[in-house]
Amino acid sequence: MTSDPIAQVWILVAAGLVFMMQLGFCLLEVGFVRAKNSINVAIKNVMDFCIAGFLFWLFGYALMFGPSLGGLIGLGPLMPEHTGRPDMLVFLLFQMMFCGTATTIVSGAVAERMGYSSYIVVSALLSALIYPVFGHWAWGGMAGPGSQGWLSALGFIDFAGSTVVHSVGGWLALAAVLVIGPRSGRFDPGTRAMGGNSLTMAAAGVLVLWFGWLGFNGGSVLGEVTKAPGVLLNTMVAGCAGGLAGHFIALATLRRATVEHFLNGILGGLVAVTAGALVLGTGAAALVGATGGVMVLFGQKVLDHFRIDDAVGAVPVHLFAGVWGTLCVALFGDVALFGTGLDRWQQLQAQAIGVLACGGFAFGSGYALLYLFNRIFPLRIDAESERLGLNIAEHGATSPMMDLAAEMERHRLEGKFDRPVHVEPQSDVELIAAQYNRVIDRVTSEIQRHEQLLDELGRAKVEAENSNLAKSQFLATMSHELRTPLNAVIGFSHLIADQAYGPIDGRYVEHARDINDGGKHLLALVNDVLDFSRLEAGKFQLNEQPLDLRRVLYGVHRLMLPLAESSSLDLRLDVPEGLPSMLADERAVRQILINLVGNAVKFTPAGGRVRIGAMLEPDRRLCLNVSDTGIGMDPQSVPKALEPFTQLEGGLAKGHGGSGLGLSLVNALVRLHEGTMVIQTARGQGTSVAIRFPIARTLDLPAAEGRRVAG
Repeated sequence: MTSDPIAQVWILVAAGLVFMMQLGFCLLEVGFVRAKNSINVAIKNVMDFCIAGFLFWLFGYALMFGPSLGGLIGLGPLMPEHTGRPDMLVFLLFQMMFCGTATTIVSGAVAERMGYSSYIVVSALLSALIYPVFGHWAWGGMAGPGSQGWLSALGFIDFAGSTVVHSVGGWLALAAVLVIGPRSGRFDPGTRAMGGNSLTMAAAGVLVLWFGWLGFNGGSVLGEVTKAPGVLLNTMVAGCAGGLAGHFIALATLRRATVEHFLNGILGGLVAVTAGALVLGTGAAALVGATGGVMVLFGQKVLDHFRIDDAVGAVPVHLFAGVWGTLCVALFGDVALFGTGLDRWQQLQAQAIGVLACGGFAFGSGYALLYLFNRIFPLRIDAESERLGLNIAEHGATSPMMDLAAEMERHRLEGKFDRPVHVEPQSDVELIAAQYNRVIDRVTSEIQRHEQLLDELGRAKVEAENSNLAKSQFLATMSHELRTPLNAVIGFSHLIADQAYGPIDGRYVEHARDINDGGKHLLALVNDVLDFSRLEAGKFQLNEQPLDLRRVLYGVHRLMLPLAESSSLDLRLDVPEGLPSMLADERAVRQILINLVGNAVKFTPAGGRVRIGAMLEPDRRLCLNVSDTGIGMDPQSVPKALEPFTQLEGGLAKGHGGSGLGLSLVNALVRLHEGTMVIQTARGQGTSVAIRFPIARTLDLPAAEGRRVAG
């Protein structure tokens, strides 16, 4: 304390500068955290100062600077009044700012996952207990000889708070992050470090902190105002050296100039020089500041190695650099300025004891109390609140970015894009929101166009189905109408050709045979059309019974043999013995074979060969095969050949009549039996058609005994 009015004014100005550091911490932490937590971080910085200031006035000042009880704790009057001693009130205000600074250090480290109410508890613990008690050990003697703590009596030096303020806050921050754990996804494999909201804002925060540090260190001279310029010079030089060291070491090790390491390097240099700013030469201050910046990088590496998540780097800056700066007082300070009567080695011992005492008390008591409290009342928010962000979860506060994200999420969940998102004029997301609205306008118009096309396709489908049904009904009716007179024509022409009623001119016999052949051909076409119309209308009912496949194959071979011989073709049948029966419609299977053999005979030149075969495949599927050495077709023409009423153009169709329904009927009948048809063909190299029936249609009943037939 001092009674010098000029010194008191300087201390009050310095207190105002230290209070400005609260703004610096707020800007720094808001810049380093994600936007969804920025409001929460800002409110915590305001709240922790309110808590620290009130509790320090209430009883913290009494514990820290009251008459000492064995050098362990002060026992001064509670709630100091403004009457009486102005020097005490000036000192109280200045120390209140220091308590607020120590408390707010924890805020950044635990950001993005500690609940707001939980943080209030942590702030109260630090400002009401840990800071005043350790502060009494190291600084109690500032209030008078009767208030000296045991560390001060030992000769411990901490000029402006590298340990008392920064390390105390850093130790409790470390305890808190260990209790609550890392942010969700922070150390997941393959993930990058979580980016901040605004590095520009963080840089502004560092500059404000640096400005406030002039009061932090400069005001600590108290009544010795003439020593303030040297302290301020050391402070500025150390900050510059710390920033340069952090910048260039990060550039050398990471191959890029990271903003975070540069900014935290500045703060590390300032923290490190704070303990010895009064006893260090300017060159030594530069060295301490530079190594303080290095200690920040080292501290961050240690935290990352042990997967300890500090959202803003508070522990490396305030704890690692604070410990180093406290030791540097003895390592690089001017022994003549110590004022403790200790030599350099003895002073280093005193400094080390102070560092260990701070760690043991601040971390030990802080971790124990937070761990116990966390078991009763969880300090960490739930996973969903962490995902949403503390702005919404803790305060119900949003930002233009969060509002935009919420509206986009609503679009995703509802699948409706008929309402554009709100565009906040002059906001950071105005361009994004406007562009998103243009996107959803395009999406909406495309959806409407597609819906219109679907409606048109639906109507066209209904019309096509109605037209197809009418066609099928017409074909069925006409087929029935044609069959009766055709059968009559075939019957009478047969009688005439056989001269059943007496001999006639030979020319009439030939004409009658031509009429009979033409009638049979026309009847076959009508039967094909009738069967196809029934299949297409879904009225073809399978009469499924156990079927002796060998008998059917023999019958088809006998039926088609005259036709093949009349075309000078070799029709062979290859059926293995022991071929099992199958569950199928005999008439349909027979028609499948007749149509396939008929096509093979029709498209195979004289002298060629047609083969009918059957086999039981290894997976117990029955397979029918009809192959020929005919003219074949291009493989790409197969899909067209399967279409109804289609005959291929060119040489394949020339000279070969038919309805164009043969393969279509076969394919439809095979599908009715849940089978598959595979056609292998090449122009000029013949065709092979394989029909495979499902395993369920293979019966264990043995087929009628017989020998393999080849003929």
